[in-house]
Amino acid sequence: MPYYVYRIESRPFKKLDKLDAFESFREASGYAKEVRAGVSQEIQIKVIFAETELQAEDLLNTVRQAQVTGSDD
Repeated sequence: MPYYVYRIESRPFKKLDKLDAFESFREASGYAKEVRAGVSQEIQIKVIFAETELQAEDLLNTVRQAQVTGSDD
């Protein structure tokens, strides 16, 4: 399965742009770090591991619940 690198803009609405795909995490991570150095902090660059581009975009659009740690005793 490939590692996809996406550029994510949140304003005015969430926009995903696939930048590239790599076979190894090391290559994807190195590329993502290079791209991050040249963009503003408002833009996110993320690496995602998925079977297809469609699955990668679905995972990036999924809102995850915050995990609860500890107890309320």
